[in-house]
Order: sequence, then C-alpha cells, then structure tokens
Amino acid sequence: MDLRIEKTHQSIVNAFIALRSGKPLEKITVKELCEKAQINKSTFYFHYADIYELSDSLETEIVTSIINSLAHPEYMVENPGAFTQELFLAYLSRDSLIQTLFSGSRSGCLIQKIESSLKKLIYERHPDYRDDPVKNLILSYQIYGAYYAFSENRGENVTEVIAVLGRISEELQKLLHEKPLDFSPKTGYTNTR
Repeated sequence: MDLRIEKTHQSIVNAFIALRSGKPLEKITVKELCEKAQINKSTFYFHYADIYELSDSLETEIVTSIINSLAHPEYMVENPGAFTQELFLAYLSRDSLIQTLFSGSRSGCLIQKIESSLKKLIYERHPDYRDDPVKNLILSYQIYGAYYAFSENRGENVTEVIAVLGRISEELQKLLHEKPLDFSPKTGYTNTR
C-alpha cells in the first residue's frame, strides 16, 4: 500500500478510536472524525462508506487478530480447557481496544463475530459438525456461555476464572461424544445414549 494512503488510513483509525473511547458509535459524525484526523470528507469516503463501515472493519480486524493468535483453534473440540485459556488470554491482550470498539450498541458484536470465525475453523476440521444441531448448540453455548461468564466475573481472580471456564468447557465437550439426543415433541428431551 502507498505510504501516504497507509498514513491517512492510520490517522482515520486513530481519530476514530479516540472519538469512540469517549462516545457511542451513533454519536460520531464523519465531520468530527475528519476534523480530528485532519483530513477532508472526500478522503474519508475514499476509504469507507460511513462510520459504521469503519467500525465494522476495525471490529473484524480485532476478531481476526484474536483468531490468528490461537496456536491451536482445533483445541476447542480436542482440548477445550487449553483452548479456553488461550482464547481468553487473546481477549485480554486486546482488552482496552475491545472495550472501546465493542461498547454500547456494539457490545454483542464481538462474541457474534468470534462464534462465526471459530465455527468456520471447526467446520474445516470437522465437517460433520456443520449440519449437526446438537453439536452446533453445544459449541454456541461453550462460546457464548464462557464469554458472558468471563465478562460477569472479570473483577475476580482472572486466572481462576479462566481455569474454571476451561473445566466447564471440558465437561461440555463430553456431550459431543455421547449418543445422539432425542428431541421428539412427544417425549421432550431424552438422552438416547
């Protein structure tokens, strides 16, 4: 990429993060961002269609960096305790940026994007999971449940919280290896294993 374009892009990003750390996404205007970045509106629109596209782009970059930092994403299925620890350490290493970009109306977007990215990786290694509603439910519960439990308990001993979440993830994975569950409407939930 051209050095001037890269410098302008970085100026836009820095201005956005500075603004975003102080106000909700919906309150940031292109005009004030351009003033802070010291660029023209046309320069901004050369890079992004609007503030929301910029925000989505930065959110996606964070999620990609988290996923790419995982040495063993397959551990989500094969070694969930180690995976959980690795995932939360990746979150923590980007915590201030995550807290800024995924605040307010965007608070649920991080975990949605993480789930989508992780499932894509899992489906590549375990294609049979893609069309299995029980396995998908367990994976979603593991991803969302661990994230929200962590969020609600982040004021506690983080190492201990992550260790407990890892143990819970290991127990959830045992369900993936049991016999199929029967969800017939007449009987309700039964374990046919």
